[in-house]
Amino acid sequence: MTPWNQELPFYPQPRRAAGFNVSLLVVIVVFLTLAASFLLILPGIRGHSRWFWLVRVLLSLFIGAEIVAVHFSTEWSAGSVYTNTSYKAFSAARIEAQIGLHVGLEGINITLTGTPVQQLDETIDYNERFSWHLGQDYAEEYAEALEKGLPDPVLYLAEKFTPSSPCGLYRQYRLAGHYASATLWVAFCFWLLSNVLLAMSVPLYGGLALLTTGAFALFSVSAFASISSVPLCPLRLGSSKLTTHYGAAFWVTVAAGLLCLLLGVAVVSLHYARPRALHIFLNQGIKDRGSQRGRSPLVLNNQLREQFGASDLIISTNL
Repeated sequence: MTPWNQELPFYPQPRRAAGFNVSLLVVIVVFLTLAASFLLILPGIRGHSRWFWLVRVLLSLFIGAEIVAVHFSTEWSAGSVYTNTSYKAFSAARIEAQIGLHVGLEGINITLTGTPVQQLDETIDYNERFSWHLGQDYAEEYAEALEKGLPDPVLYLAEKFTPSSPCGLYRQYRLAGHYASATLWVAFCFWLLSNVLLAMSVPLYGGLALLTTGAFALFSVSAFASISSVPLCPLRLGSSKLTTHYGAAFWVTVAAGLLCLLLGVAVVSLHYARPRALHIFLNQGIKDRGSQRGRSPLVLNNQLREQFGASDLIISTNL
């Protein structure tokens, strides 16, 4: 029999686990490129201001990257359990495995890893993604999973999130992800605005933009926590119960929001308490800008002074 596309027809296709999130990878590459570009020009900055710019730029890039990256992460809510469970439908075979559930703003990832991986004469290592993002049909993806004959634990968890499930997890988490995503995009816009305002020597409004960025980042966390905290259907797999907790993306967003609030409060406070020191700290270029008041002498040299012995002409003007 001739293989087609390096696969034999009329035989089960090789299983392909869900790969790395391409959107998340693009975000990471873009912000790492920006950071690397800045590090290349950093040696050209002289004096102690080099370290100031290093901290300022890297902090800003961290906040921006975090706000964008968590949109595509599936670590907002996560849980895993080790259990002995059935493997496939219409089969009495059971396996020892670790089952994981990872919930994001745009969908869920379900993992199934055998302990050991090699059981029942096959490799048990699944990573399946189901999305409810705009333009994607969760019910259709679940139907395709049924046709592929995925293992029972994967189908069981995926079925709990279908729109027709009495658990209501689909509407609950989809709504939480919708509001959290919307507020995070607003936070990203204010993050861009804060960078522009601080670069334009307007520290007060830059600080207020940072405060708004932190507020909307924390609003997204509150939106996800308040909606997703509704009691869930029990998720029982074999003799064990799977419970979820807030994941890394949730806590990193909390940290970024608090960091923005802290930086915003510091900038606004210094603007009112020590405005000149704030301008110097933000490296606005001329340290004494706006500090020298009064009369500044402007001396004009007379070219005929040596010939006629005339004194220099001094004109005083206010700058």
